[in-house]
Amino acid sequence: MTRGQPAALAAVTAMVSGSVPHAVLLVGPASSGKTTLAMDLAAALLCVDPDGAARPCRHCRGCRLMASGNHPDLHRLAPDGPGGQVRIGKATDAEPGTIRHLIGELALLPIEGGARVAIVEQAHRINDDAQNALLKMLEEPPPRVTIILCADEEECLLPTVRSRCVRVRLGPVAGREIERWLGDLGVADAPSAARFARLAAGCPGLALAYARAPEAARLRGEISRGLLDLLAAGRHERLTSVRTLMNSAAALDAALDEGRKGGAGGEGHESGGDAATPVTARRRKKASAATAANDGTAGAESDAPAAESAAESAAPKASASDRRAAASTLLAIWASVARDLTVAGLGGRRQLHDPELLDEFATVAPTIAAGAVPAFLARLAAVEVQIDENVNPELALDVLALTWPRPGRAADRPMPRP
Repeated sequence: MTRGQPAALAAVTAMVSGSVPHAVLLVGPASSGKTTLAMDLAAALLCVDPDGAARPCRHCRGCRLMASGNHPDLHRLAPDGPGGQVRIGKATDAEPGTIRHLIGELALLPIEGGARVAIVEQAHRINDDAQNALLKMLEEPPPRVTIILCADEEECLLPTVRSRCVRVRLGPVAGREIERWLGDLGVADAPSAARFARLAAGCPGLALAYARAPEAARLRGEISRGLLDLLAAGRHERLTSVRTLMNSAAALDAALDEGRKGGAGGEGHESGGDAATPVTARRRKKASAATAANDGTAGAESDAPAAESAAESAAPKASASDRRAAASTLLAIWASVARDLTVAGLGGRRQLHDPELLDEFATVAPTIAAGAVPAFLARLAAVEVQIDENVNPELALDVLALTWPRPGRAADRPMPRP
């Protein structure tokens, strides 16, 4: 059940009590609870309790079918296949998991005789052809059909699609609320729940994934420490280490993906987050290694040693989407470490995303030149955009590794050039 999103929950409750729109767009950060809220709305629409104000009652046949994940009038669609896209499907006999197959399902009469609901997860991953196909249904929806789109970034959807949906926004959830929620679920003790809530930065689904996959928190800590070690490293070591960190980020993606699936139990929609991963138009999928490709990035430079390149050539090849996902994960952690460096430099303690690294941050922060970290964060944001635009993630990370600030003797030392 949705928690920590009072405004969004109130908007959805008003829909159920009044006129239900034929299309709803839930927009918010990855793992902020969009899929959970979508499931709550679906449960209310498929509930058969005669008292509309009591829906979802959680006891009727419709609610029981929802709880078991077997309601025949609920249809769920998520990205799949190469590139992690929601595809349009064949014009005739469209395969399951595509927009055309979903449209065909929604054109049929409801099996239980009530409403029909479709939830499209990561709707920002619907390609343009599939969006145009979906648009026809949004313009002329069948009776009692509600389509719920869950998107991290609504700008990825066509304006014509957005204009036909009722928009509901979700925001980051307060850390204390996430802590209480993890405690209520019994997946973490109080200290661990506090740490997971901080690492998740307002995304309850991500916090639960950390709680359900203890390996993920360990990997996250190793990556953060590796980035701190990189501050004092030379050029050669930086270029070598950043590839290792990208591989660790791929392993973290895989661990979090398992955590989002429910770990030892529980359905994905109960996680309070979004079923798949992975983050910034940046979904997280399993990846075993991040390897070099032949595509390039404007302005990037790399002089990683030949031995490193040979090692990468011999490693199993990860798909381009997996490599970009791992790079995005590393960028998110890098931004968090840079932010914590700034906070520690200002004397902050309670505001750190990862308090377990307090001693390391307190030691390193005074040696970083004033203004160096903000300048780096601006560069990181630019690289993030480049990776979204399909530049080579390894080369983009090389550039960041070379511009990562170096410690100096005094806090006012200018930021050195790589």
